[in-house]
Amino acid sequence: MRVWIGCGGYSNDDWAAPGLIYDGVKKDAYLDAYARHFDAVELNSSFYGIPGLKAFEGMARKSGGRTRFAVKVNKVFTHDRAPTDTDFDRMLQSPAPLVEAGLMGPYLAQFPYSFHRTADNRKYLLHLAERFAGHELAVELRHTSWDKPEVRAAMGEYGLIWVSPDYPPVGGMPEPQLHATTDVGYLRLHGRNSGNWWNGESAAERHDYLYNRAEMDEWAEKIAVVAEDLSELWIFFENTTKGHALKNIPMLRDALNARGIEVKTPDPAEDGALF
Repeated sequence: MRVWIGCGGYSNDDWAAPGLIYDGVKKDAYLDAYARHFDAVELNSSFYGIPGLKAFEGMARKSGGRTRFAVKVNKVFTHDRAPTDTDFDRMLQSPAPLVEAGLMGPYLAQFPYSFHRTADNRKYLLHLAERFAGHELAVELRHTSWDKPEVRAAMGEYGLIWVSPDYPPVGGMPEPQLHATTDVGYLRLHGRNSGNWWNGESAAERHDYLYNRAEMDEWAEKIAVVAEDLSELWIFFENTTKGHALKNIPMLRDALNARGIEVKTPDPAEDGALF
């Protein structure tokens, strides 16, 4: 199993604080600095606007070929749910520079909590699966109504990757378990800030949480159970606020290596410490 570990996004100004990876780094060099520490990143900007070919070319170049990209699909596919043929064409064609450079990971479709398991929504998800056929598509379904074995079985039939989440224990959302619907696993660690999950005014507030070593050991144990069933596992820490993810990733790497699951650690060379 090849394990890829990174963060939800890389353009985090929080990380320019003293001692963190962007300390003294110009903003247009963030990706280069990021790629020296992490071999995967979840691209957030594509959720708000689909980047063009030149933008993706720039990402491939600035990452120096060291980092794979999981590309979040635009909100027109998951929140508005009214994509046009042009939207599909742009979403599937624009990342071509990443594909050609061997840097493309799965697409990520992050549905909102309001997307419940209804007949219409099941049909829509099937439509999305058909339009993304031939591409790896990971799907995060935040409402507990989807958290069923029969849903995962159906996703597996259509080649969809179930996104396993770690959410705060606030109820109404899928349980923190690692499930696989294909030979590719996808884990998103959102933190466990129960107080701010529903009431936080921003994503930064909701993800303001630093995991402890025991919590990382807990996930390492769950990963070890399914390791032989997967060819790849993508792990993304969404708790990027205040650099929490930067501290948690080494914890999880150590916990996995201690259990015989090899996790490669990029060498930052002389470009600064992780934290």
